[in-house]
Amino acid sequence: MDPMDPGRTAQLELAIGARMRTRRRQLGLSQSDLADRLGVSFQQVQKYERGANRVAASTLLAASVTLNTTVSWLVGEESSGREDDEDVFRALSRPGALEILQSFNAIADARARTALLALAREMAAPPHDGDG
Repeated sequence: MDPMDPGRTAQLELAIGARMRTRRRQLGLSQSDLADRLGVSFQQVQKYERGANRVAASTLLAASVTLNTTVSWLVGEESSGREDDEDVFRALSRPGALEILQSFNAIADARARTALLALAREMAAPPHDGDG
């Protein structure tokens, strides 16, 4: 990555933030919990997670320890090898996304999961012009 390319740098910050948020939420930590453990304000954690602020190397190391992962995973070097990993982590970092996924996974009835998926797809579809 060209360190002088602001677009690539911004993408990296967004990816790191998305991974931090996703992992924090998986562990059930609040932004305040993470902030306390990192020695920063919860507003700073918000900025990291949105990709608005760069994460210092020492903070990245502390975050990896706190989040029980590796720096390599946080920066996207450890992945499944799929190119769309960052899109998945960005999507999961949206408020409510992880909760929706966890709730979906907790639904035992396959028909109910199918119905919920159909509802979500309908809600996400572009509006229809008229009744058809």
